Amino acid sequence: MKTERNTSVSGLLAMVATLCLTISTLGPLPAYAVSPPPRDLPDILKAGVIRHLGVPYANFVTGSGDGLDVELIQRFAAHLGVRYAYVQTTWEAVIGDLTGKTVKPADADIEIVGQRPIRGDLIANGFTILPWRQKIIDYGTPTFPTQIWVVARADAPLPPISPGTDIHQDIALVKGLLGGHSILGVSNTCLEPSLYNVAATGAKVSLFQGNLNELAPAIINGESETTLLDVPDALIALEKWPGQIKVIGPLSPMQAMGAGFSKQAPRLRAAYNEFIRQSRTDGSFAELVKKYYPAVFRYYPDFFENR
Repeated sequence: MKTERNTSVSGLLAMVATLCLTISTLGPLPAYAVSPPPRDLPDILKAGVIRHLGVPYANFVTGSGDGLDVELIQRFAAHLGVRYAYVQTTWEAVIGDLTGKTVKPADADIEIVGQRPIRGDLIANGFTILPWRQKIIDYGTPTFPTQIWVVARADAPLPPISPGTDIHQDIALVKGLLGGHSILGVSNTCLEPSLYNVAATGAKVSLFQGNLNELAPAIINGESETTLLDVPDALIALEKWPGQIKVIGPLSPMQAMGAGFSKQAPRLRAAYNEFIRQSRTDGSFAELVKKYYPAVFRYYPDFFENR
């Protein structure tokens, strides 16, 4: 009995050794052995469904089944003749859910720190075009203007600046006011304080752990004197809490938002850009923007002209 058991164990070890030798001969397994590669347009048409990665944020993805980007991608799905599927994600996970790569921003660069399953075909949730993101994904045609503002409680001892003709001078004025004051930001988003060198102003920087929609209520409730907000969220906050917050001024030049695509899906991105072009031409895009952000045309009329 003992001899038979030893023979069985020896045989098993020999099989494991043979398997390891075979794997080492074949070389490392490709990334798609863990997760299938990103899908391009032909794959989506064949599957009959497009997966929209979204993070509930402002009026782009409300969390109630609608929003500017939700309706926009639903219309794009109908344009392609496929079914629409919403896949909720987070700011930390969204790029990995699109690309299969977990990335960490490092100033204007990125570090790939792991892999994860691919869960969607495009990102659309008021996704700001940032240099570090462009190293790992491609953007479609910009669809919304934005900018980073410093917003404070109405009773905070910081006066709003008087805007001039030079945005860089305006930014310098705002930064000159922040020393010694508390300010909130959010990591892995366009509200990451290090993107704007906020710490160098002498401000007391804190990273907010809630979602972006909770930043304005946080300063109203006294968690901080000021916060970074981008234009879409600030416009909603000013309407929702009139007289309780004020805009101090800009912390960035003009930016833009757009849908994000895998670099391995150029045909899907091209189809989306053509869809946006047609929507601008027939006026349906402007009508959709007016539905969710009527005030944006008052602040940034030039963005929507001749587009």
